[in-house]
Amino acid sequence: MSVRNLEHLFRPDSVAVIGATDRAGSVGHAVMRNLLRGGFAGPIMPVHPRHRAVSGVLAYDGVASLPLVPELAVVCTPAPTVPGIIAELGARGTRAAVVLTAGLTRARVEDGRTLQQAMLDAARPHLLRILGPNCLGLIVPGLGLDASFAHISALPGQVALIHQSGALCTALLDWARSNGIGFSHFVSIGDAADVDFGDALDYLGSDPAAKAILLYIESVSAARKFMSAARAAARNKPVVVVKAGRAEEGAKAAASHTGALAGRDDVYDAAFARAGMLRVYDTAEMFDAVETLAHSGSAPGERLAILTNGGGPGVIATDALMLAGGRLATLSAETVARLDAVLPDTWSRGNPVDIIGDAGGDRYAAALEILLGDDTIDAVLVLHAPTAVVSSLDAAQAVIAVIERHRARDRVLASWLGAETVRVPRQRLTEAGIPSYETPDSAVRGFLHRIRHHRSQALLMETPPSVPEAFQPAVEAARIVVQRALAEGRETLTEPEAKAVLSAYAIPVVDTRIARTPDDVMQAAMDLGGPVAIKVLSDDISHKSDVGGVVLDLENPAAAHEAAVAMAERVATLRPDARLSGFTVQTMARRPGAYELIVGATTDAIFGPVILFGEGGVAVEVIGDRAVALPPLNMKLAGELIERTRVARRLHGYRDHAAVDLQAVSMTLIKIGQLVTDLAEIAEVDINPLIADSHGVLALDARMQVRSVRGAGADRLAIRPYPSALEERVTLGDLKLLLRPIRPEDEARHKEFLERLAPEDVRFRFFGQVREFAHSQLARFTQIDYDREMAFIATDPAPGSGRTLGVVRAVCDPDNARAEFAIVVSSELKGRGLGHTLLEKMLRYLRARGTDEVVGEVLASNEAMLNLARRLGFEVTRASGEAVSVRLAL
Repeated sequence: MSVRNLEHLFRPDSVAVIGATDRAGSVGHAVMRNLLRGGFAGPIMPVHPRHRAVSGVLAYDGVASLPLVPELAVVCTPAPTVPGIIAELGARGTRAAVVLTAGLTRARVEDGRTLQQAMLDAARPHLLRILGPNCLGLIVPGLGLDASFAHISALPGQVALIHQSGALCTALLDWARSNGIGFSHFVSIGDAADVDFGDALDYLGSDPAAKAILLYIESVSAARKFMSAARAAARNKPVVVVKAGRAEEGAKAAASHTGALAGRDDVYDAAFARAGMLRVYDTAEMFDAVETLAHSGSAPGERLAILTNGGGPGVIATDALMLAGGRLATLSAETVARLDAVLPDTWSRGNPVDIIGDAGGDRYAAALEILLGDDTIDAVLVLHAPTAVVSSLDAAQAVIAVIERHRARDRVLASWLGAETVRVPRQRLTEAGIPSYETPDSAVRGFLHRIRHHRSQALLMETPPSVPEAFQPAVEAARIVVQRALAEGRETLTEPEAKAVLSAYAIPVVDTRIARTPDDVMQAAMDLGGPVAIKVLSDDISHKSDVGGVVLDLENPAAAHEAAVAMAERVATLRPDARLSGFTVQTMARRPGAYELIVGATTDAIFGPVILFGEGGVAVEVIGDRAVALPPLNMKLAGELIERTRVARRLHGYRDHAAVDLQAVSMTLIKIGQLVTDLAEIAEVDINPLIADSHGVLALDARMQVRSVRGAGADRLAIRPYPSALEERVTLGDLKLLLRPIRPEDEARHKEFLERLAPEDVRFRFFGQVREFAHSQLARFTQIDYDREMAFIATDPAPGSGRTLGVVRAVCDPDNARAEFAIVVSSELKGRGLGHTLLEKMLRYLRARGTDEVVGEVLASNEAMLNLARRLGFEVTRASGEAVSVRLAL
């Protein structure tokens, strides 16, 4: 489920409290107290079998006795009673419940189900949504709804908070109230048996009452739903997340370097970034981020000027900015001259702009006017330390006046240092919509949050470059290698097998042979010719160099034979338990100046396959230079993954070192992502080292872990990959077409297609004339979430063409109950059946995914579209104005 019936949870007209009581210290008593104290306007109906009234309100002895159907029920009764109560509520017509009761996963009913499962089974026939169990409850201050047992209520505000920890919730609530921070929604999901983070994000992401969303996450389930909901919400408003449990429980044995390096917290980081959310690392930072994002529009730029009345605060702010990788603006000569004219001779004559401790409101205003007029300054942080000779309030009011005159709320942040003395000035700044912070470093942190958020949103919208090479993997060839190993009962591929799989995916590998004995090593060295390297071959040895299992630069077969004999003796001494299967012999790759990299993949328990990149070699785990990303990747995402590592700076070239072929490295990452997408049996991939230089890449060593799976396929990915199986070639008369899902790389051709449409066709599609299609709009058209929406384009399959000739798209609601469609074809191809073909393909797709109905809006004057809809069985009804509604039950 997703948003179905959540309006009854978040906007109920009536509430029943099951287990309400007057017993002080009980949950039922606290819930009744909070509901009555909150000022909820609808009926509040306490339910208790033995009480005539609770908190002075007439009580009822059971759900059946209630005088009306409660839209929302709050359940605070013992765990064994919960499934039966949910069944009663569902039968009565209630569609949402907050279950505060804990312990439902530990106890079981007679048939062996947990109480939690029995509760869910009781709710399912009635589509009754459940928040909890084991949660603090729900607060919606705008409705006066406090359906929680918190000790204090929330102030009204414009920020929604969704959290898992009940104990931390109450502390957050207390802290927020004391700091004047309000909420549109305060949602405790507890054990999240039904309503989880994905559901809450889907609902609140489109609720105008919530201008920003905060998440406090301990763990995530249903990763794909979470990613889809998070990305959709983050495109609408800022989503800030704190993830608890960052530290690993301890070093775990891993079969590969990749498995050891890709920590759980790294994966969460990658997921949050991919969804466009802003991650912060403690609750104070979380509210700092909201202070910035809720009061600021899009980031105007990254160059910060600091205006201060004291050197110390300015230095603190500068240090915080520079140590975090920020940019301090350089004052232009003109700006310095203008400041000279209004400031004392002792001002700092640089950035930070120290206007001296006796600066009053007039001096602040004059300096801020000049800084805001400098085009080389993107934002200004105004700092003020209180003194005995000037008024902190006057300084704040002067700053506010300048900001309002320049309409510069997006460009100014403030920090009035201190406590009681600056309480009123801070309040004035906040009321004026200016982000205000207690300390200079927290203000800088808030500014950097805005920059990071802007970058993440830009990454969401950025059009990736096309893949530079045609890439058609030999999937079946790779599958045969994997299946053979599994049939033999092996979970680790031999090095030659792993390299055969890489070769099937067009990843260059060094020629490698298996040799069972030292004599076989000699023969293989003779066959390969030239210098060779030999490595031990054993399923029991993960890291060959640890046992002297790698010898390089063997110039002739005799040296190879001698090295193999010595290697076998070393392994027998150091690892007598290891089974030696033989040796691998490979051509010695001589690439002077090449970098040793690691490229790999592992499987996260929550988010599925994860791609890793970093600096490789035998010390890879000691160096610890790595970054991870979720597949599928494109050239942009692969490049961004590379740039998050320290080694990336060297890969661009320096001094006499040529730059690495980064396209080849990016393509390797894309291919590994495709490999783990295509073959669910591959649990881990380790290419270490992958050597890279200006001539390309070469895999010198490779290791793969495999496992038996049943039908997981691409479903185990947190992000649905491009559905290539939906590609289809069709012929319409003399017109040969490729129908396929749209890709982000299609943006340029899609823009050309839309701009070629006749004005009438633009009006029919967009219900008005569109002068220009902005990048942000085109990005939304082409960068779609294949799990929730689909767009099929008709393209010219001729080599070098790829021209878009038509498009049909459908966006499904999160429950897959309804899809809204739109369609347009090239103006010169109207009347040739392309629209019919595209719409039929979309209807087949929606039927296959189980969508209930498809709807659309058509201009009444668009007779061709209305006739097509009727031929395909749509019901046509008159809507408001010029529009006509069409609907087809699937």
